[in-house]
Amino acid sequence: MNARISRAWQYLGKFVHAPRQVLLNPVTTPCGNLNVWSVSRATTSGLTPSVRAIASTQCLFGSGTPDSKLPPPDTARGATADLTDVYHPENVDVTVADKQMQIMHPGFRDFGGLLRFSGPASTVKCFENNPLVRKALEEPGNGRVLVVDGGASMRCALLGDNLAQMGAENGWKGVIVNGCIRDSDDISRMPIGVKALNTHPLKSSKRDPGLRDVPVTFAGVTVTPGDWVYADKDGVLVSPKELTL
Repeated sequence: MNARISRAWQYLGKFVHAPRQVLLNPVTTPCGNLNVWSVSRATTSGLTPSVRAIASTQCLFGSGTPDSKLPPPDTARGATADLTDVYHPENVDVTVADKQMQIMHPGFRDFGGLLRFSGPASTVKCFENNPLVRKALEEPGNGRVLVVDGGASMRCALLGDNLAQMGAENGWKGVIVNGCIRDSDDISRMPIGVKALNTHPLKSSKRDPGLRDVPVTFAGVTVTPGDWVYADKDGVLVSPKELTL
């Protein structure tokens, strides 16, 4: 405990350099029990308002007590963070050989009216051409997510408001584009999830249709048709099977 107090004083010394009056006040928070040091600096006219700093928590000094009454995750949300805690409980320093899911590298922005969506994947591989994107979204989506590998091109858009509206009406849950979209303001009001790298006002060409329902690899993951995709504001997960909480 003396070592903890010493470290606490070193921390508080950054803020308090005058004679001081110290009180140790236990405080209970959702993260556990904390000890809050209340420090008042002495002046010729009395004491200044207290300067408060956390001097002891379970994370910093090991003296906190975890609160076992924290609520469990809301399973109905299907949040990527909750799914990751269950299916990839290891932290970033641990190498996992047999992963139950993949996590896309960050960089995708949210543009659709749905910020959380999931479903089995259908894929399109194309570059600056979107005929197969249209063809896919013309089909009944049946709750699927269309994953479009556009080669991360920043020269044109592969999805616009017409295709996004078509996808929403045909039952697609979302579209993830490794590339750009356009008509983003209109798409933001549609009941479909849309993630992409950026926006671009120029439409794509039709010279090369690309490939449909093949494995696509980008952003550190490989998506195979039929894989389950989970997306929200925190990121995108890919799994060969449906994930439940």
